[in-house]
Amino acid sequence: MKTQTKSKKLNKAWLNNHVSDPYVQQAQKDGYRSRAAYKLKEIDEELKLIRPGQVVVDLGATPGAWSQYLRRKFAPKEAGQGGAAVGQLNGSIIALDLLEFEPIEGVHFIQGDFHDEAVYAQLEAALAGRPVDVVVSDMAPNLSGIASTDAARISGLVELAVDFAGQHLKPDGALVAKVFHGSGYNELVQLFRERFKTVKTVKPKASRIRSSETFLVGLGLKHP
Repeated sequence: MKTQTKSKKLNKAWLNNHVSDPYVQQAQKDGYRSRAAYKLKEIDEELKLIRPGQVVVDLGATPGAWSQYLRRKFAPKEAGQGGAAVGQLNGSIIALDLLEFEPIEGVHFIQGDFHDEAVYAQLEAALAGRPVDVVVSDMAPNLSGIASTDAARISGLVELAVDFAGQHLKPDGALVAKVFHGSGYNELVQLFRERFKTVKTVKPKASRIRSSETFLVGLGLKHP
């Protein structure tokens, strides 16, 4: 019973923190599906990655906040933030996730496992030979609590994103990938340095302070 009571207290504390989180409140006001939108927004505003007319692939897209942000960037300026969720779209967004995804007008969604060759083939078919300007990856595995296992799963997803970017990005394209400090982190930084001309690490203000997540950004392929 003590363990159950402690668990209830922790859940209540998390819920209170979540509800009072200014980014959660802002997401509700702005119509974003999650606070994660502001992570990509901060990265984009710092590095100027997203522009109308681009082809962008959103990996680990559910619930869709990053795709929403991308869609708003591709909407005509006169539509305004409130009108950017529907109508004309100057750009192409292809989203992929293992989980279901509530449709967003103009976003081509593929449901499936990025490890699966058939799903990968669907992604390539959606691109129809077009080179990609930006790949954004918010992919994260289900964590087991076993540090070595979790580190390997996280690294595996990031490596898949890097390989995909290497095959499909324009020479001056960019990859944004979520990573976690801990075992395997330095190796992932090294991987980015091997594949990209410029590598940035960004910890957005919208990332919770207690979270070990950060984002690696690779700019310009070394060997396109």
